[in-house]
Amino acid sequence: MLGDKWFRIGLTGTIFAALCCFTPLAVMALGAVGLGAYVGWLDPVIFPALLVFGGILIAAIIRAKQRGTQSDS
Repeated sequence: MLGDKWFRIGLTGTIFAALCCFTPLAVMALGAVGLGAYVGWLDPVIFPALLVFGGILIAAIIRAKQRGTQSDS
């Protein structure tokens, strides 16, 4: 399953979006490099990205399980 392109995209995007959503590291990092003004648009961008990448990840897992079930029969 780890070789599946969609699984890797979904997992990477979900992890990145979750880190940006649930930790203040993104806010501190942007403030440290002088981009603190862009912090205001992080929530409207990151939360939908988390949902989209989470959906891609779930779809890839379901597809891989279906493919595994079909090859077993």
